[in-house]
Amino acid sequence: MRIETIMRALADPTRLRIMRLLAAMELAVGELAQVLGQSQPRVSRHVGILCDAGLAERHREGSWVFLRASVGKERGTPVGEAVARLLATAEREDADFAAACAEDRRQLAAIRAARESSAETYFARHAEVWDELRQLHSPDELVEAKLVEALGDEPLGHVLDIGTGTGRMAELFASRAERVVALDKSLDMLRFARAKLQNLPSGAVELVQGDFAALPFPARGFDTVLLHQVLHFAQDPAAPLAEAARVTRPGGRIAIVDFDAHQREELRDRHAHARLGFTDAAIAGLLTEAGFAPAPPIALEGGELVVKIWLGTRQGAPASAGRKAAR
Repeated sequence: MRIETIMRALADPTRLRIMRLLAAMELAVGELAQVLGQSQPRVSRHVGILCDAGLAERHREGSWVFLRASVGKERGTPVGEAVARLLATAEREDADFAAACAEDRRQLAAIRAARESSAETYFARHAEVWDELRQLHSPDELVEAKLVEALGDEPLGHVLDIGTGTGRMAELFASRAERVVALDKSLDMLRFARAKLQNLPSGAVELVQGDFAALPFPARGFDTVLLHQVLHFAQDPAAPLAEAARVTRPGGRIAIVDFDAHQREELRDRHAHARLGFTDAAIAGLLTEAGFAPAPPIALEGGELVVKIWLGTRQGAPASAGRKAAR
């Protein structure tokens, strides 16, 4: 960050307000325009200046572009962290600026409500199908409690939730992680998750669109990787596990929650399951091949489908993992 560019970017009251809004939550340009009461082209120009200065960053989800602050402890350089502290102090000390920020945050209530309404509509369209599947296995609360217990009290560090779906795993572990990145291929699910997670502290969870077989992250960036009811969608489960291994630091952990092997063929058509669960031996083999040392599995009885939790610890990165990830 060049300090002259930063100071020029901040020399506008609208851009100062945008920075404080982005400190509260990620927003699309249209949402920012709605809160600020300004035209979208004008807001886009302000956003461009902030992004060029390295104070904010864009990320695309389909036809939508979301903005997030790139300052503060999670993403900022030392200069960026100082900018975040300065803006927070200015809001405390400058009464006029504080009043403008408070009004902007009140306007965010409408944005939150619109997201929640959209999420409820999406859930209502799919609730019957999801409920049908839930009835076949142990209650979600039990599965979550066992997963929390299995991961223990060790720090989770930087967490990657692959196939986040509704965002429940990100929500469950956000308070225990330094940061959670929640990835999903479906834009609908990401919007559902965004509504579910929008009341968490800004920067606690980052939502990313991407494919589990080609993760858009550099190697060795995460301490804990979660695949909760995701692996059965993979035609080739070795591919997402090779990618999971690539982005996990040595000594980091993976947790797979999925079904034990079963014979419910109708799940292929009704729920798009590519795999009818997994045996312990199959998962142990996949984890070992990817470069994880598998731990004993945990079984959760109590339904027609048995849910299993498989854990693994990342070993030194084998050459085979890199080749698989590149394919």
